[in-house]
Amino acid sequence: MTRSDPAAELTREVLDRVAATPDPRLRELLAAAVRHLHAFAREVGLTPDEWLAGVRFLTAVGHMSDERRQEFILLSDTLGMSSLVETIAHPAAGVATEATVLGPFYVPDAPWRAAGDSIAILDPDGVPALVRGRVRGPGGTGLAGAVLDVWQCASNGLYDVQDPAQPRGNMRGRFRADDAGRFTFRTSRPVSYTIPSDGPVGALLRASGRHPWRAAHIHVIVSADGHLPVTTHLFDAADSYLDSDAVFGVRDSLVKEFVTQPDGSTLVEHEFVLRVA
Repeated sequence: MTRSDPAAELTREVLDRVAATPDPRLRELLAAAVRHLHAFAREVGLTPDEWLAGVRFLTAVGHMSDERRQEFILLSDTLGMSSLVETIAHPAAGVATEATVLGPFYVPDAPWRAAGDSIAILDPDGVPALVRGRVRGPGGTGLAGAVLDVWQCASNGLYDVQDPAQPRGNMRGRFRADDAGRFTFRTSRPVSYTIPSDGPVGALLRASGRHPWRAAHIHVIVSADGHLPVTTHLFDAADSYLDSDAVFGVRDSLVKEFVTQPDGSTLVEHEFVLRVA
């Protein structure tokens, strides 16, 4: 039998072998990955040199990743994959708060802080900001004891895990809402900053003519018993990178006014709405 299309035959052979995968979900994922990767290579006529360049690039991404920096998440972010996964997992529906990217600098087990405390332990150049609001369910009832896990960069554009001058836990904190779901905490007004661009992801951005800037934001993971947690942001409406955020994370519903107060500080208010689990 003459093989009229060796590339297609190879794809079918790989898929036949993957079909023996015992776990049904893993089988589905592997088969789809093979189909799409093989189709990509055929579509662009991938050369051996280009294939090797891709392998070297991914190897460099792995070498850049450690317990303090996740270059693979950064790559996923800048290709829009992280945002896509969140969009698929948490489709915009009704009044529930929209999800966006986790980012590469999340650190679990942030310090617990009392209502009204500041996460800006060391940020001398930051503009003080008060963040307050409520966590509620879709029916409007405040969610007692909801937890807000909050983090952001300092006013120098660096997270604590990037900056030796910052104490660990700076610009991070967990807060528990009161019996009515109300919360309040203090921080610095967020600033736009560049994602790490000294590694392979930065090189890819430069090669594709893209900038590395993220729109100014505060990260928040909101959770409450009996409800689905949401990983989200609060974006500063005055920021100039809202329309070109390097990781495609901006959602219009998350853009908020940071209102300047008479003493020069700022105030932002927001209501987080969680879906029932």
